[in-house]
Amino acid sequence: MKWTVAAALMFLLAAPAPAATDAGDADIPDRTKLGEFVPSSQPFAAPTISLTDSDGHTLELSALRGKLVLVNLWATWCEPCLREMPSLERLQSRLGERIAVLAVSEDRGGNKAVEPFIAKLGLKSVKIYIDPKSEVGHAFGARGLPTSFLIDREGKVLGRVEGAAEWDSPKILGVLEPLLSGDGVVKASSR
Repeated sequence: MKWTVAAALMFLLAAPAPAATDAGDADIPDRTKLGEFVPSSQPFAAPTISLTDSDGHTLELSALRGKLVLVNLWATWCEPCLREMPSLERLQSRLGERIAVLAVSEDRGGNKAVEPFIAKLGLKSVKIYIDPKSEVGHAFGARGLPTSFLIDREGKVLGRVEGAAEWDSPKILGVLEPLLSGDGVVKASSR
């Protein structure tokens, strides 16, 4: 009995405190609600990355400066990703040129895995990019899929959404609209 109490006490003392986070995750609360926008406490420069589409054309993320950008990391094997993709399509269709929705597939199978999925869902508005080595996810420090990053017109990451979101919902549109109108106020979608 004494050994069990002593072992439990040692475990509690050795376990990290619930509020402890890595320095790279300082902007992410421990209790992040999946599917909700969490603003960065300090917007930071988006990583310098190149994206490759299914035709092999590349795009530098920096080429989109001056535009609101949503980078969505996903994969065809990720069930929450599959559920959220139609709402990303509706968001891009609804907002048109006011936002660039970049859906970056992290599928290791590359284009062969992605093309049938795009055809099945009839995705036409969202621009699809292929990242079989997960370089984009690593550059952003994504912790899982799906994860999305909202980038302002100056190339700063304003915040993220971990987990599937309903991108055309009033809650998320309430986050995006002030940025689209130019007042630049960023709010969490849960508040």
